[in-house]
Amino acid sequence: MVQARWNGAVIADSDDAVVVEGNHYFPRGAVDTRLLSGSATTSFCPWKGTASYHHVTVDGRVNEDAAWYYPDPKEAAAEIRDRIAFWKGVEVG
Repeated sequence: MVQARWNGAVIADSDDAVVVEGNHYFPRGAVDTRLLSGSATTSFCPWKGTASYHHVTVDGRVNEDAAWYYPDPKEAAAEIRDRIAFWKGVEVG
């Protein structure tokens, strides 16, 4: 079982995380989406495609752009479709 935790809260919990480039991508259904809010930030990876971001909010603290996902990943990264990964101090393990 792998969890993503930040500010004392479990954001995601799954035994079905996919690891790509050292990042755990959790199935969207394993993520507490009540803790996520939209962000206008995007980034581009040549082999995965365009990533979109979420802010993570726990107990009034906001961790901007701490979660990302690929809404339409390239074929080479199809295994991360409908999955969310975390960074910026979110502990995963």
